[in-house]
Amino acid sequence: MFEEIRPHLIELRKRLAISVASLIVMFFAMFYFHEAILDWMVTPLNDALTEVGKVSLNAAEGKITTQQVGGAFFVALKVSFFAAILGALPVILAQIWMFIAPGLYANEKKMLIPFIVGGTVMFGIGVLFAYYVVTPFGFDFLITFGSFKFTPLINIEDYVGFFTKILFGFGIAFELPVFAYFLALLGLVDDRAMTSFFKYAIVIIFIVAALLTPPDVLTQLLMAGPLIILYGFSILIVKLVNPAEAIEEDNDEEGSEEASAN
Repeated sequence: MFEEIRPHLIELRKRLAISVASLIVMFFAMFYFHEAILDWMVTPLNDALTEVGKVSLNAAEGKITTQQVGGAFFVALKVSFFAAILGALPVILAQIWMFIAPGLYANEKKMLIPFIVGGTVMFGIGVLFAYYVVTPFGFDFLITFGSFKFTPLINIEDYVGFFTKILFGFGIAFELPVFAYFLALLGLVDDRAMTSFFKYAIVIIFIVAALLTPPDVLTQLLMAGPLIILYGFSILIVKLVNPAEAIEEDNDEEGSEEASAN
């Protein structure tokens, strides 16, 4: 049994090695620009802290702090790693595709470029949606709430981890149409299956939104709403690629031909 799976393990090790190597290269490249990246990441937080000074006239404007001796250095590492994953994403997606490609038909192997481009674009859209739509609303609500009594002192280490969690969560969530397309292409799902699973998908979406977003209803709805729309869009994509009706019609025609032959 081990001999049968050994070639697959060797191939997997190769793909993982290339992915890790690309991640390391991008990490060192992004570390050079970590200050600019960090400025981009803290902009929504700075805007929310500025809003505190406008809303709460009797409270001091909040500050971004660090509680560790090497806090700034570790934050730079986290920021660089986050940016490296985004930069290495096309390579990582290519390695995933190359690992599964040997089990595909010739026409399916041609979908390498659409898989890489589509996956990268949708992940980027998810990240940008989180940055420009979700975080401004979420941070404004969370930081200004109670600011008339307390001065917000935001720990930068906690903020970077929290911020990247939200962006990665939205980036991965926006991959749903891409994965639905390729699962349909492989014949693993059809539109009827996805439609029947819709009510369960809504429950799962709200659970995921609660886990990946701040503990406020507004931010959770800002994630759950687009995910529900993306799920509906995925159903349309699957219907175009692998419609259940077409499969049933083909089976009926084959059954009729066999009956006529007998």
